[in-house]
Formats: sequence, structure tokens, C-alpha cells
Amino acid sequence: MKEKNNQLKEIYAAFDADTRDLVKGHACTRGCSFCCRQAGSIDITTLEGMVIRKAMEKMPKSRQKTLTKAFRNEIKQREEGNAVPCPFLMKNNACMIYENRPFSCRRIYSAHVCTQDAPPAVSRQVMERADQTIAALQKLDDTGYSGHMSYIIYMLSVPAFLKTYTAGEFKPEEIMEFGKTHKIIINRMMAK
Repeated sequence: MKEKNNQLKEIYAAFDADTRDLVKGHACTRGCSFCCRQAGSIDITTLEGMVIRKAMEKMPKSRQKTLTKAFRNEIKQREEGNAVPCPFLMKNNACMIYENRPFSCRRIYSAHVCTQDAPPAVSRQVMERADQTIAALQKLDDTGYSGHMSYIIYMLSVPAFLKTYTAGEFKPEEIMEFGKTHKIIINRMMAK
């Protein structure tokens, strides 16, 4: 896993380097949380979920409990078709896992300040590079899955799934029912 985590950071760094000139002058600033509240689906890989879990384990127990409740609520709300703010968004509109945020968050930027009437304006070139990066992430995490952050975090909280995943085993039948109803993608099927 350590080698995969290093490769994950390299993939993030390559995206940043490739898009640096394309995102110059973006309107996003610290505390801007439009995308954290309105973006909809923050999809991650199971590998990114492991990084997030490790970040959560370093938090005080009270915050971990609060996050666990927030994720349960988010899953319920999403299953009902409602969009909810990211559980990691704090009251001051900062991200509590910013250094460990997934690629879905890293790729977000806008050329203008966003509002309900003016959603993010993103360069087509950046989006194309983001699609390539997602493919690289899925290839790296070839025994894992991709899906909404709350669903992946939930899957990783199930001891049997966590054991299978951390052993590098591939058993999609273990998540078949949950995967179908929650639009979980098998990375191996996508990264060809």
C-alpha cells in the first residue's frame, strides 16, 4: 500500500504540473466552498478512501464519531436523491482533510466566482487531463472500486471488505448488491 500511496501522490503532482498554466487566475480561494456544497458527486477510488480513513484516524475521537454520523446521514440523504454538503467541510468553509483530499476535489477550480446561476467554468483541456488522471487512478487501484466518497468510506468500514481489499484480493461478488444500487464502479473494468 505504501508504494501505491506514493504513486497516488505522483499522479496528483503530474496533474498539477500539467494544468498549472491552464488554471492561472482561477477564482477559487481558501474558504470558497461552492463546490463542497453544490458539486454533487465527489467520487473517489478505494485507495483514496484508505488515505482519507488514515487522516480520519488521526482526528480526535469526538470528531471521528461526528464524521461517522455525518457520513451515515449523507448516505441516507443520497439514497433519497438529495445533495448534501461534504462531511469534511467545516463551519469556516475550510476542508478538514485538505492535504489528503481526493482527486475529485483537487481537479475542481473555476475561472469565475461561482453562484447557483453561474456554476464553475472549467477549461476543456483541464477536464480532458482530469479524465486521463481518473483513468490512471483506476489503473493504479485495479483491485478496488470507484464511487461516491460516502459509499467508498462505508465499504472500507466493513471489516470483511477491508480485509479483502488490503490483502490485494479482488472479490467483486462481496459488494455486488451494494455496488449495483450505489453505482460503484469496478476499477479493473474501467482502466483498460
